[in-house]
Amino acid sequence: MQTLTHTDALARFGHALSDITRTRILLDLNEAPSYPADLADRIGVSRQTLSNHLACLRGCGLVVAVPEGRRTRYELADARIGDALDDLMGLVLAVDPNCTCIGPDGEVCGCG
Repeated sequence: MQTLTHTDALARFGHALSDITRTRILLDLNEAPSYPADLADRIGVSRQTLSNHLACLRGCGLVVAVPEGRRTRYELADARIGDALDDLMGLVLAVDPNCTCIGPDGEVCGCG
């Protein structure tokens, strides 16, 4: 297993959070580990789309797949990732709880 420098780790975390679906996955897994089909249903994406995003998050080192018989459960790779997400949520909400720079489709709309 390879470890990353602080800069690389932050860049990967930022990349993961730059997509609304990956952000939703991380926030959902911060609540509790889950199975892909359940995640896809809760987030409202196809299983293929979810699978692609989970592969990205695994590659970034943010989630891990835990085999359970014929099923695979996903969870955050480290509890501190959840702490970081909680801190970021608090920061964003403290800065501007009514921010409109993310449109209803989850795309950045370029306010300012």
